[in-house]
Amino acid sequence: MAGLRNPTLERLRKGDVALGVGVRLARSVEIAKMMRASDLDWLFIDLEHGSLSLETVSQISIAAIDNGIAPIVRVPTLQWDIASRALDGGALGVVMPHIDTADEARDAVRHLRFPPLGHRATLGGMPQYDYLPVKATVVSREVNAATLLVVMIESPKGVANARGIAAIDGIDVLFVGVNDLAQEMGLSGELDHPDVIAAAGEVVEAAHAQGKWAGIGGIGDEALMLRYIGLGMRFILAGNDFSFMMSAARHRADVLRGWDKS
Repeated sequence: MAGLRNPTLERLRKGDVALGVGVRLARSVEIAKMMRASDLDWLFIDLEHGSLSLETVSQISIAAIDNGIAPIVRVPTLQWDIASRALDGGALGVVMPHIDTADEARDAVRHLRFPPLGHRATLGGMPQYDYLPVKATVVSREVNAATLLVVMIESPKGVANARGIAAIDGIDVLFVGVNDLAQEMGLSGELDHPDVIAAAGEVVEAAHAQGKWAGIGGIGDEALMLRYIGLGMRFILAGNDFSFMMSAARHRADVLRGWDKS
């Protein structure tokens, strides 16, 4: 059996931009195949702001693995039990929101990594291995290597502690939740404000100093996305099923209602 792979990690390790799409509304496995066909790299399956069940998350995750797109699940803040169950159900990564300190990042590693990095409980028959029996030592080594642990920086406190957070062994990505960060800075909605961009730049520098990746989500403006990529962001949330559907539907309606009635 070939070792466990995470196509998003492979892209990041080559220095490429890894593009994700938020899954809030989709409830069926077709979303994995459709987003892979759209040249996206990972699914941001949202349990923080969505109403998906863990059962649905698992079904989408399994379909994603089989279609070469990485299923990465955002869970509610510090909900370690939900995070570990999402991983057991097929996810290849977890996004943990509102991480402000190195101690909180260390807790994430402790709960979500197998030994020796953490203390996640082992199990057999994992969907990542097509439910085949695999030695526990192999699971610990390969799953730790293939699982992306992403912590969200969403406050000035998190920015100030970014270097310490990035230094924690087992953390892969520092992901700026730019809308919440701007709001916490008293700059709600001003995602292009120089102070917000400077704060994001601090996170990029902190991540790179420790050999980690930086990412960002919550931006709709394409030119601004490209500006943040130019800043060094590589783990990019390109949009979500809700915004893509609304934008396409609105555009089509505007075009067709603009027909020449004369």
